[in-house]
Amino acid sequence: MSGATAPAIPSAGRPAKPRRMWGTWVLVALAIAVTIAAADFIGFDLAPLFTDTGRGWFIIQQFLQPNWAFLARTVDPWLDTLAIAILASLAGCLLALIASMLASPVTARSPWVYRTAKAVLAALRSLPDVAWALLFVAFVGIGTLAGILALIMFNLGIVAKLTAETIDAVEPGPLEAADAAGADTVQRARVAVIPQILPNYFSYAMYAFELNVRASVVIGLVGAGGIGSVIFVELARFNYANLSALVVALFVVVFVIDSASRFVRKRLIG
Repeated sequence: MSGATAPAIPSAGRPAKPRRMWGTWVLVALAIAVTIAAADFIGFDLAPLFTDTGRGWFIIQQFLQPNWAFLARTVDPWLDTLAIAILASLAGCLLALIASMLASPVTARSPWVYRTAKAVLAALRSLPDVAWALLFVAFVGIGTLAGILALIMFNLGIVAKLTAETIDAVEPGPLEAADAAGADTVQRARVAVIPQILPNYFSYAMYAFELNVRASVVIGLVGAGGIGSVIFVELARFNYANLSALVVALFVVVFVIDSASRFVRKRLIG
């Protein structure tokens, strides 16, 4: 029909104006203020990086001339470092698997058991690896045993926490099937929980091994054996050319282990 008109198309409403992010800006300003106050409290100053460079130039020159021949004399300490990392990873991760079962309500049906286990693991994580090394050096003396015991405690706290969180998120179907079949607590964990968490658990174990290789160098500085002890001696003697060769070797070793560990983790999870 000639007199008919097309229906009017309703116009879209005007979009709402975005809210001002006052809360975010207040938090950013507060973080900046706290950072500035902390720097002022400890007298933080970057000026020496630009004004005192000449004082350490002779050290830089020695670092740029590594004594590669010195590495041949450090084979045994390197083997000690790898042995410490391997033994600590094996023992620590096995203990962590047991502890994680106690620290999850899925596998520990008594509330006081898993709450106590969580509290103990939190206490273990509160001490860094160097603190554990200092304690065990005092208990058992200087040597690789102190390093192994320190890293076992360090691994136990970390791997058990990660594994317990993985247990908390397992599929409930296998658990219900195990309960329906009349499985006890140990059988329930063995058939319904461990198969589900095994790939992630192995990934955590490989990650712990990576950490142990790095940490075994640090704890060696406090007398726990390995290549860290050699680094401490060379640093005390101001043999920066030898120290430079050790640092480069450490970078290569850690890079190779990280690459291998990443490949294995990808295979396990993927």
